[in-house]
Amino acid sequence: MRLYGKNPVIERMRVRPDSVKKLYLRKRTELSSVVKEAKRAGIKFESVEDPFLRSICPGGNTQGVVAEVSDFEYSSFSDELCRCVDDNSTVLVFADGITDPQNLGGIVRNLACLGGFSLIIPKHDSVEINETVLRVASGGENYLPVSRVSNTVSALRKAKGRGVWVAGADITGRVDIRAARWKYPLAVVIGAEGRGIRPGVLKELDETICLPMAGAQLSYNVSVAAALFCYEINRSKTP
Repeated sequence: MRLYGKNPVIERMRVRPDSVKKLYLRKRTELSSVVKEAKRAGIKFESVEDPFLRSICPGGNTQGVVAEVSDFEYSSFSDELCRCVDDNSTVLVFADGITDPQNLGGIVRNLACLGGFSLIIPKHDSVEINETVLRVASGGENYLPVSRVSNTVSALRKAKGRGVWVAGADITGRVDIRAARWKYPLAVVIGAEGRGIRPGVLKELDETICLPMAGAQLSYNVSVAAALFCYEINRSKTP
């Protein structure tokens, strides 16, 4: 797997330097911050010409930095569920059918910044953590546990069987998010843009919650919706 761009590569070297197998830097480019971090982490780099970088990352805005890294390691859903139930140290966020890597990357970045969340994605009808997701996540994957499950409905039922309360972001939700009363242990479901949360998943929700829109009655980008929901959850924890 290739990771490219200054920030994603720098964050990877800071947090998981052992996962960086090779590092390529474009000649005649100001990359002192990358070089400094590589030296600190003990990672050797190779100076290359721009055509080489374009050949290994066609169409990607590399900013002159490409790293070959280990494949993304997903966390165990069972482990994340235990963290959610045993001490409420994480809130589970189920991304239901997100197929756009840009959106998934945005969700990863936002949740990593907010802290206190675990992301759950399905193995089918969803984008996986790929190079585009990592580029958009801008290093967020190093701070956010991400699990993959075979079936979202089954995973939700497993969580509910452990006492997890499940809320879903829905444009026609029954409760305005400003009046929401979150119950713990907690899981939140975010649906794909356009189709929203699938009907089978909707049936598993304990509550549907909407985001108010005082302006144009369109819809929030899914990564923005996830950020708003999770921000409100974190805010509600503050005395």
